[in-house]
Amino acid sequence: MVDLFDKLKMEAGPLAKYSHLPDDYFFFPKLEGEIGPHMKFNGKEVLNWSLNNYLGLANHPEVRKTDADAAAKYGMGLPMGARMMSGNSLNHLELERQLAEFEKKEDVMLLNFGYQGVVSIIDALVDRKDVIVYDAESHACIIDGVRLHMGKRFVYLHNDMDSLEKQLQRATKLAEETGGGILVITEGVFGMSGKQGDLKGVAELKKKYKFRLFVDDAHGFGTMGKTGAGCGEEQGVQDQVDLYFSTFAKSMASIGAFVAGPKNIIKYLRYSVRSQIYAKSLPMPLVVGALKRLELLKTQPELKANLWKIVNAMQNGLKERGFNIGSTSSPVTPVLFKGGVGEAANMAMDLRENFGIFCSVVIYPVVPKDVIMFRIIPTAVHTLDDVNRTLEAFSKLKTKLDSGFYKEEVLVSVTKGV
Repeated sequence: MVDLFDKLKMEAGPLAKYSHLPDDYFFFPKLEGEIGPHMKFNGKEVLNWSLNNYLGLANHPEVRKTDADAAAKYGMGLPMGARMMSGNSLNHLELERQLAEFEKKEDVMLLNFGYQGVVSIIDALVDRKDVIVYDAESHACIIDGVRLHMGKRFVYLHNDMDSLEKQLQRATKLAEETGGGILVITEGVFGMSGKQGDLKGVAELKKKYKFRLFVDDAHGFGTMGKTGAGCGEEQGVQDQVDLYFSTFAKSMASIGAFVAGPKNIIKYLRYSVRSQIYAKSLPMPLVVGALKRLELLKTQPELKANLWKIVNAMQNGLKERGFNIGSTSSPVTPVLFKGGVGEAANMAMDLRENFGIFCSVVIYPVVPKDVIMFRIIPTAVHTLDDVNRTLEAFSKLKTKLDSGFYKEEVLVSVTKGV
């Protein structure tokens, strides 16, 4: 037998092997200043492409005023208690009503957080007789929710409808034996690749198989579709999405989440989602702030138009310069290189220290071992000058990488002692 803490030291997770690096440079970096395209990192101003502030609402003057006024009026404590017991309010109900109307669903349930919301919704929807079928590249919150499932689960190859159909055949056979049902789970926009989930393809399979579809559209809400209602709207199948989920942490630049669907199912979830039943209600200033954000999302289409102007300029510019940006069909913009962890670290440092550009670098195990991904998140408040500056920097980075420069260089001293 070993001491539990000794075991944790021995069997640290895949990212923990980099934990000897300073916590404030590659991991847990501190960005300071007003939220926006230009912030401070490590004492220097940087052009920032790492915030999911898609519509620029984090520092929108109307949003800031509403947030401040609501905090002054209500404080952060109101309402006290869980929503079911003493934490309900007219504002909570109004936000749910407006979100349901916006998503063209019968009802909505507010959630405190996106991650725990997805985990708990999955837990509430299925029992040991049911079968889950989910996309192989689903977000960690979906994976963790699926892990809680006491019944069978099958995974299908990412966005591969032939693979999904094969798994639906297996699931149908099993569900007929157990007397259970089938839940298919996918995403609207996959947050690393930027690729949309093939919701239209999944919906088409409903003609042949009996299942319910749960879509996590965290990156699609506010950015995709004619009105910003998400990928179901974008692909013309919103009516085929049985449960639509999104978080406020992306386009709404806040905290909270929601799930939309049939009135009877949302009512069931209100009485069954344990992470909400046993948690304090979403604070009033966040609810009032979400109402203002939703109002702006609906009444100021120029926000989404500005976002896509920057997205198109960035993605077209990268492709014209020969960069591999995968098959993104959303604002999420991955820039893919071949190389190892050491090269990734040097490239990220060069970009930050010498070009004044901050964007997230993604390495194994999130991507394959020989892949380096820089993930760019364009927003409505970036400018075309920001885009051009970034394109020039990435071109110079690529030249240096191709020459072997980053393989030969060692990590420099700006990382405070490495």
